[in-house]
Amino acid sequence: MKVPLQLLYLFILAASAYGFGSMGPISASFGDYPLFCAIDASGKQAVICWDANNSSSSASSSSRFSTALPPMAALSGGDGFLCGIMADNSQPLCWGFNKTSDLVPDALKLNAYSHIASGKDHVCAIRGSYFSENVSGNVDCWDIVRVSNTSLISKQSIRFYDQNASSLVFTRLVSGDGFSCGVVLDGGIACWGPNSSSLAVSAESDNFVALASNVDSICGVSQRSGEIKCWGNTGITPPSGIRLVALAAGAQHFCGIREDNHGIECWGSFNASLIPKGAGFLSIASSEWLNCGIREGDLVLDCWFANVSSQVNFDPPLQLCSPGLCRAGGCGEGMFGFNASLLNEPDLTSLCVRKDLSICSPCGFNCTQGFFPSSLCSSNADRVCTPCSLCQNSTCEDVCKLKSSPQSQSQSHGEQLRQLLLIIGSSASGFLLILIAWCLLPRVARDEQGKKTRQCLSCFGKPDLEADGSVDQHAPATVAPCPGVAQVFRLSELKDATNGFKEFNELGRGSYGFVYKAVLTDGRHLAVKRANAATIIHSNSRDFETELEILCNLRHANIVNLLGYCAEMGERLLVYEFMPHGTLHDHLHGGLSTLNWTLRLKIAMQAAKGLEYLHKEAVPPIVHRDIRTSKILLDADWGARISDFGLLTPKEVDSEAEMKKDVYSFGVVLLEILSGRKAYDEECSPPGIVDWALPQIKQGRAAAIIDRYVALPRNVEPLLKLADIAELALREDPNQRASMSDLALLLDQLGKEGLVL
Repeated sequence: MKVPLQLLYLFILAASAYGFGSMGPISASFGDYPLFCAIDASGKQAVICWDANNSSSSASSSSRFSTALPPMAALSGGDGFLCGIMADNSQPLCWGFNKTSDLVPDALKLNAYSHIASGKDHVCAIRGSYFSENVSGNVDCWDIVRVSNTSLISKQSIRFYDQNASSLVFTRLVSGDGFSCGVVLDGGIACWGPNSSSLAVSAESDNFVALASNVDSICGVSQRSGEIKCWGNTGITPPSGIRLVALAAGAQHFCGIREDNHGIECWGSFNASLIPKGAGFLSIASSEWLNCGIREGDLVLDCWFANVSSQVNFDPPLQLCSPGLCRAGGCGEGMFGFNASLLNEPDLTSLCVRKDLSICSPCGFNCTQGFFPSSLCSSNADRVCTPCSLCQNSTCEDVCKLKSSPQSQSQSHGEQLRQLLLIIGSSASGFLLILIAWCLLPRVARDEQGKKTRQCLSCFGKPDLEADGSVDQHAPATVAPCPGVAQVFRLSELKDATNGFKEFNELGRGSYGFVYKAVLTDGRHLAVKRANAATIIHSNSRDFETELEILCNLRHANIVNLLGYCAEMGERLLVYEFMPHGTLHDHLHGGLSTLNWTLRLKIAMQAAKGLEYLHKEAVPPIVHRDIRTSKILLDADWGARISDFGLLTPKEVDSEAEMKKDVYSFGVVLLEILSGRKAYDEECSPPGIVDWALPQIKQGRAAAIIDRYVALPRNVEPLLKLADIAELALREDPNQRASMSDLALLLDQLGKEGLVL
């Protein structure tokens, strides 16, 4: 029978829906300790499996398997077992956890099937070749019988023989506890089995683009309206007004993949804070208490708990997985064929075992919060999502603005108002303090002989100011010499460049004061560090001169270099190079563009070189004392620059013990770069990154801490070495910690080895 084009599109789109008892490239068994299996992205359609006790990279190495699995076309999970369709012959294969394999009755082993669905204790499958373009047929079912806690057997099913169901032609199936349901070729859903009557779906005539079942209920997404419909024990209300392209079901929750941005939408009993944010998915599978998905951007596995308070060790393997099922035929409207070249693997031309097969995935037309679609979906590529921080035209500005909900916008405006009132309230007292400081501080600094000191020379060719005996109240105060590098800026010049030091020009703030972005009349972009009144009152002019003397002599490619200063009207302003890409903290934790692994390793190496320079080459040596990701800035070339050394005095800068503290702090930075997790996060347990990551590194489980929100390289060895380098910096005994020179050398060697993305 020839399949109509509309139904063919339905079959292709339905291939992206993976549920509790349905079929997909990733699936989970259910029971107390679920086992997840997925088809990898090597082009061989090999199977990888993992459970709560390990993160196995292959079925043969998992503690719950006795033999390796053959290449599989599709997977489906039941209670304590999984089933699949073998890629080479379309025959079924079912296996249990403990040395129980080949759970298919002898009479059915040689049959070819196009679809398979595992339930609590039974399996149903649609007859026909899996790789045929006509993916429809009649149904066979068999039982999986548990004879002991560790042993399962199979037999042909009497419970699931139904005359009406046997005469129908199905396109796909789902199974639960005592029932199976299928999408009928002619339209609607039919259910059978001893518990099927409780579902009450007999009158349903709609077609569905996604279908999933748990033990006692099923949900589907209407092809016609996009509405989510549920049957059975439906005490949980699905969301309305949201279109989904895939579904998965746990014991007390359903989750789906949104059509617009491929984000996760869940309903039922689940913890919303555990759902991955800022990532889209192409496939998803659920067990009772755990969900795992395959991310669209990099095909990395991502797992999260549905609603669990206990800490369970569950780390998926660091392997790329297939985003969908390999099928014959082209992709329909609203779909794209996944392009293997996106994985940057020269030898990988297809994710399927045959070149005539393709993986059709649903197009996205929007992006998750903080990103905008910079290109549309085509026949061989999904839309591209670009960080809003890179938005440069009105179209994306509108999209990025719409990402903020009215509630968040209201909160943002409220916060701005609060900060404005705080600034206004403090300005009066601040001005008074500055005025007092101005009255107390000498207008002209003199050397020990009572002569005027020379002004700093300008690296931009600005001439020295003549000392003519007259005093200009607007002239900059003179300070100790800063030979050949620092420019003396006028206060009026910097006020104009920062729009009067307005809040919207603010780049950051600290105990010293505020940092502002400045744009000079000649177009140069600078960063101006302005001391607050408290800093001025509690320090003297000699402190400022000392800092200038030291900063003027510091020049390195991996520190933020001083360009000039201003000391008019009691102000103390330091002018630095402007870093257009912000701080490392903003990119790791603040929602700016995600840094890939090549950039992260480069930043780690360059930051180490910057600190090495401060420790070993600066005269006198400089201890940073506050190294963290917010103190590492990124220049126009994404180079790392160490910033914010604070006020320095000679007696504070030569301590070896203090340098070891810098090393430890840099080790924390390396962990943040590697994991993407904050140094301290109260929502995590343990909240401290060192307490969380260091034990895993020492136990040889460094792979478990690698950031899964970044496209995983094919060669993860450099990332594992980066974890070892971090451990050298974080040793409890300071005497056993590496020096900054050692760390810089190791990171430099790691960069030279290269990172295959």
